[in-house]
Amino acid sequence: MKKLINAPDTVVTDALAGVAAAHPSLVVDVENKVILRAGGPRPGKVGLVSGGGSGHEPLHGGFVGYGMLDAACPGEVFTSPVPDQVLLATRAVSAGAGVLQVVKNYTGDVLNFQMAAELAGDEGIEVASVIVNDDVAVEDSLYTAGRRGVGATVLVEKIAGALAEEDADLTAVAAVAREVNDRSRSFGVALTSCTTPAAGKPTFELGGSEIELGIGIHGEPGRHRGPMRSARELAAVALDAIAADIPLDGELLVMVNGMGGTPLLELYVMYNEVASCIRARGGRIARNLVGNYITSLEMQGFSVTVCGLTDTLTRLWDAPVDTPALRWGR
Repeated sequence: MKKLINAPDTVVTDALAGVAAAHPSLVVDVENKVILRAGGPRPGKVGLVSGGGSGHEPLHGGFVGYGMLDAACPGEVFTSPVPDQVLLATRAVSAGAGVLQVVKNYTGDVLNFQMAAELAGDEGIEVASVIVNDDVAVEDSLYTAGRRGVGATVLVEKIAGALAEEDADLTAVAAVAREVNDRSRSFGVALTSCTTPAAGKPTFELGGSEIELGIGIHGEPGRHRGPMRSARELAAVALDAIAADIPLDGELLVMVNGMGGTPLLELYVMYNEVASCIRARGGRIARNLVGNYITSLEMQGFSVTVCGLTDTLTRLWDAPVDTPALRWGR
């Protein structure tokens, strides 16, 4: 195993120290593993909190800033943040209008965020939670009951964050977050496994010509394992799976996401094939993202996320955002 780390047991805190050094727009509590916007919460604004295991960067800390999250709670690698982290973040972003939790549907995340919400409620902080469960690959997995939460998390955080900046109330911000989740579906493919620093060996084994179709972001098994295929064939597989759940017509927001180890050259090849597939089905890509937004350490592969847009969702997507990993309009 070759990794640019000091020691497996300090990789998260060392990385957080690096985030603090690189981004003065953030306040990073390295000891408690919480990332906040600098300047504190704005009175009357709904606070947005998310989090999950480290190893998926830039999710979630890279999306803390104007127009997206107010706080992120990074757990250990591929491990949920603990309730104390989430409660600390919730307190820090509470400014009188309530706090929205954006939670990926992984059992540990759901339970720990729920516990933190209950503790915050005992302190008089109103908390609403939105569970993201957009992965169409499998119904249940090693980490979940029901569908996994993957790429749509980025879209939920961006669109709900934009509405929160407009001083919408907690009910409205939670509703638009749920709408984005309901209108979004994702499917991922792994060409290789990844290696967590603590394990020091691949999470799963793939033969030299094998790929895993429908992979999760922690290396969970997908729908099935098979031989390597062309980008065109893989785009069709992903979109067939997504189209079985939501229509691919009308105006769409499409994200072609890298899993951490895929060159951007290949992601653009994939995006071109995805775009061609969607055009053939009568859809129009009105907005897009191509790059690494929710990763699995150094895994090679990609995921496709499709969201059916409305005029309101498009307006909120286009609204200014200023975070380390997503920035436009300011």
